[in-house]
Amino acid sequence: MHPDIEAIQKKVEAKSSFCRTLTDTIGQTIVGQKYLVERLLIGLLADGHILLEGVPGLAKTLSVKTLATAIRVRFQRLQFTPDLLPADLIGTLVYNPASGDFKVRKGPIFANIILADEINRAPAKVQSALLEAMQERQVTISDTTYPLPTPFLVLATQNPIEQEGTYPLPEAQVDRFMLKVIVGYPDKSEERLIMDRMTGPTDITVTPVITPEQIMEARTVVREIYIDDKVKDYIVDVVHASRRPDAYGMDIAPLIAYGASPRASIYLNLAARAHAFLKGRAYVTPEDIKSIGPDVLRHRVIVTYEAEAEQVTSEQIVQKIFDHVEVP
Repeated sequence: MHPDIEAIQKKVEAKSSFCRTLTDTIGQTIVGQKYLVERLLIGLLADGHILLEGVPGLAKTLSVKTLATAIRVRFQRLQFTPDLLPADLIGTLVYNPASGDFKVRKGPIFANIILADEINRAPAKVQSALLEAMQERQVTISDTTYPLPTPFLVLATQNPIEQEGTYPLPEAQVDRFMLKVIVGYPDKSEERLIMDRMTGPTDITVTPVITPEQIMEARTVVREIYIDDKVKDYIVDVVHASRRPDAYGMDIAPLIAYGASPRASIYLNLAARAHAFLKGRAYVTPEDIKSIGPDVLRHRVIVTYEAEAEQVTSEQIVQKIFDHVEVP
């Protein structure tokens, strides 16, 4: 056992108490969706952007707005449309006739939590502008680079069933998202509660319950959570199995066009630590990797035309990888 595991455990217990408060606050508005809320918190704790995919009406946008409202941070919702320009996102230079010079007018990207609604409706120029912001935590206006505020998190939504007027996200940008979360339908009891809550006589209000400082302190503890060398090797094996499945005794190589990038290993490590933190543990187990793994890998494993013809999805391939790779 790691010699400092007890000290880390005390830090986890001290700094993770706000997670329950935040979850309860979100639960006052959002019914069910425990999986979605947990993934939002993992992204927040691990400093990773999240792509939410689901049909309309599943509270994707409402969940993000509720999360942002419960934190004392600046929140901006950006409705992505085909006519959106990079300047609408990052800002531009504005000429001042009185002084005869140009002044920088910063765009809505200069916020802590960004909701990129229907992100796949924006053209390539806007996507590339967002790419720098997501990866480098900075934007360039004219010849000057400006840092973005901390914390900075992009939570994007996309609709999988309506493709008219959309632009497929470039693989380079999809890879910048730590997690891709598939949002499903509520069950009958949850839907009845949603109906009652949303048609009630009073509006639901959310009040801020945590500060950005608490998030930054929690992120520091997440980075300290112990992860054994065998678990690290397990992460690398899972990622490499998506590139060379034959080396792990799987005959699915013709179904995979491209495996996961090295960023998958980094994000699996960080997301697993955040998952352990939420569970109140100071160490990562293989179960943390298995729990968060599909969300990290499903958008990084690109399937071939043969797989599409056989109706094999990246989700199924990722599941096969976890079923075959030996667990430490």
